[in-house]
Amino acid sequence: MRPLTRDSLKKGAAALARTDPALGRWVRLIGPLDFRPRPGRFHSLCRAIISQQLSAAAARSIHGRFASLFAPTKRPTPGKLLKIRPRRLKSCGLSEKKVLYLRELAKAFENGSLRRRRFASMENEEIIELLILLPGIGRWTAEMFLMFCLGRPDIFSMGDLALRAGIERVAGRKLSDEEVLEKSRGWSPWRTVACLYLWKISHWKGEPGD
Repeated sequence: MRPLTRDSLKKGAAALARTDPALGRWVRLIGPLDFRPRPGRFHSLCRAIISQQLSAAAARSIHGRFASLFAPTKRPTPGKLLKIRPRRLKSCGLSEKKVLYLRELAKAFENGSLRRRRFASMENEEIIELLILLPGIGRWTAEMFLMFCLGRPDIFSMGDLALRAGIERVAGRKLSDEEVLEKSRGWSPWRTVACLYLWKISHWKGEPGD
């Protein structure tokens, strides 16, 4: 599957604006997206685990200390992570559970279920089902991996509270789970692009037309 590019982001934004006028007003206000899929499958999943249940600022701080353990490149690899003592990983600010999750992830990439996996040729749901078998990786983490690492264009995460806040801000009212799901279906095949805008909308100061 082809990942999102600058051209496909523009194409997706234009399609969303046509099919959903309410969202389209926000698309025009916010303007073009600056997004590039993150390289490094293992590192991306490490970052996702580290970020769980943390503020963006706390996650950045802990990830920075974690990455510094892999100097000079600051790029974690499964083999290098497994050589680092758990106590040293915890000194970065990681909980005991997250240290376990990261080590199990490294084992999966080193000689387990993720070794030599060609994610680019796999279907979205196939990847999700594979990843959620690992401790510490739920559906939300797998969906973030599909969006931000693989750049899949048609992903929506029902469990993301900021996305829901963005959708309800666009709608101007509270929505049920069924209404959120139905609205997201209307954004296919560009649901990831919609999510990128919705995250911005949830924190945006001002309204379209202000």
